[in-house]
Amino acid sequence: MRIPLSVSVLLLALAIASRALIAQGPPQPGTQAGPDGPPGPGRGGFIAYPRRVPGDPAAIARGKALYGVDCTFCHGADARGGDGGGPNLLRSAVVLEDRHGELMAPVVREGRGGMPKFQLANEQVADIADFLHSFEVSSRTGPSTLNILVGDPKAGQAYVETRCASCHTMAALKAFAGKVGDPVVLQQMWLMPGSGGRGSRPPIPAPPITVTVTLPSGQKVQGRLDRVDDFVVSLTQDDGTHRTFRTVGTSTKVDLHDPLAPHKELLRTYTDTDIHNVTAYLASLR
Repeated sequence: MRIPLSVSVLLLALAIASRALIAQGPPQPGTQAGPDGPPGPGRGGFIAYPRRVPGDPAAIARGKALYGVDCTFCHGADARGGDGGGPNLLRSAVVLEDRHGELMAPVVREGRGGMPKFQLANEQVADIADFLHSFEVSSRTGPSTLNILVGDPKAGQAYVETRCASCHTMAALKAFAGKVGDPVVLQQMWLMPGSGGRGSRPPIPAPPITVTVTLPSGQKVQGRLDRVDDFVVSLTQDDGTHRTFRTVGTSTKVDLHDPLAPHKELLRTYTDTDIHNVTAYLASLR
């Protein structure tokens, strides 16, 4: 049987293309960028992680200390996301494209979503950036475990008696410390209760946010907050009934009751020394 010339040409083109692909090898997930450069697209269409020159060990050490105090409870000790709700920083576009903290600084200072504002100098953000850039992204483990029990327990006790005793009794603090063995989790949980599970449920769950909805008629409806935005509020009553109320364009009043509001407000006031001292004191109560 004779094969038409057009078909023969097509088969020859396919054979040449196949040989070229075999010689080229399997497609790679991405190409590495040059030293200290941003990631670039590879043949597979993915974004590769940047190859960076080794950072200054002193800057990395400073950044590690700052990260351990200000960031660990949300983003995790390995920067891959924590139970405080923070995302994986090693795969964040901001961190990947950042070089010396210039892209991270606005997010750190202005906050984003549930992330509070942190008053850190450019040099401090640059140190944190150097620490994050020191991670080997392809590995599943980060740098060595942070040692956070470096504070003064007596100074921590004085701080607790001044700032925390009005809400927390000594018995409650001892019970809290006794339930948390890992110092990193202990620090995360007193900074933001309900976090610190490190891949599992936290030792002590966070108390729920409750809400009181006052309808135009004056009727009040209370329950555990499920959702609230500019248009509606949803809650679950004690008997398990789910209710949703439209708020936009109405005189419906919404009052939120967040038991963790004082902790969230204090996050902006702690110094590194305060956090180290209080953590050391709580660890001494176990």
